[in-house]
Amino acid sequence: MSESQELKLMKTLSHHHGCARAISMPALYIAVFGEAPGEKINGTRALRHLLTALRKDGVPICSTSDKDGGGYYLASAGSDLEDYARRLRTQGLKKLALAAKLERKSLPELLGQISLALARETVPGTED
Repeated sequence: MSESQELKLMKTLSHHHGCARAISMPALYIAVFGEAPGEKINGTRALRHLLTALRKDGVPICSTSDKDGGGYYLASAGSDLEDYARRLRTQGLKKLALAAKLERKSLPELLGQISLALARETVPGTED
C-alpha cells in the first residue's frame, strides 16, 4: 500500500461525510486505483487493507450495508461513530456466540478463555 493510495482514499472520503453520503466499494476502488476492481471479494482486497490500516490509525471510517448498496464514509458526528461501533460489537458477539456453540461451550466460558489469552499476551515473558 502506497502513501499516494492512502492520500487518494482520504481525499475521496473527505467528500463522503455521514452515512447518507456513503460511497460504494466499486466507486471508491476506482477513485483510489484508477480502474474497476476485478471481482467483488478478491478484487477489492487491497482497498479493504487500506481501509483497515487507516482505521487502526484512528481514522473514523465507517461502512454501511443497506438495501441501496451501502458503502464507506467518514463519521460526521459522534453518533455516526457510536452506531458503527455498536454494529461492530454486535457482529463480533454473534460470531463469538457461533464459535462457542461449535466448540460446545457457553459464551461466558469462551469469553473467559479469550480474556485469559489476551492477558497472557500482555504480560512480559508469557508470549509463546
